[in-house]
Amino acid sequence: MTQPIAIIAQSLIRERTLAGLSLAEVARRANIAKSTLSQLEAGNGNPSLETLWALCVALNIPFAKLLEPVSHQTQVIRRGEGMKVVAGEANYQAILLASCPPGARRDIYLLMAQPGADRLSQPHLVGSVEHIIVTQGRALVGLKDAPETLEPGDYICYPGDREHIFKALEPDTLALLVSEQG
Repeated sequence: MTQPIAIIAQSLIRERTLAGLSLAEVARRANIAKSTLSQLEAGNGNPSLETLWALCVALNIPFAKLLEPVSHQTQVIRRGEGMKVVAGEANYQAILLASCPPGARRDIYLLMAQPGADRLSQPHLVGSVEHIIVTQGRALVGLKDAPETLEPGDYICYPGDREHIFKALEPDTLALLVSEQG
């Protein structure tokens, strides 16, 4: 079980980085010592409720955001799987693959890849998430140390703030990439 201070430390670093603020600036805004904030981000100390509230105000985040553990999960949905909604008056079906969290930004790309041109990506901004749907061919996709083989229609979601790979396994592999930054 993760200790609350460890979750708070990860959340403080994540939210400060997402806000683009220095340690000194957040400490100034929260009216606490820079050394106190540094200790909290290192996972040390026992912060008071008042200190945590002041940090939330300084970072412009709800209090609950400090208590949310960082999620490093990979999700795969195979073609034909998932929660399906069917239209009553048309031959049309929709499967929700992922909803957009509040305040997130999404960029959409069409990927065109050939075997032998593996794309190893370094970690992106903290909190980044990538969603990929293979539309043609086959590809090895996901975290560098745990990629998944995807067929046409398969979906994967993984943390973009960790090393990840896209490796075409067939000629003319196509995929849709949605890059989400929190």
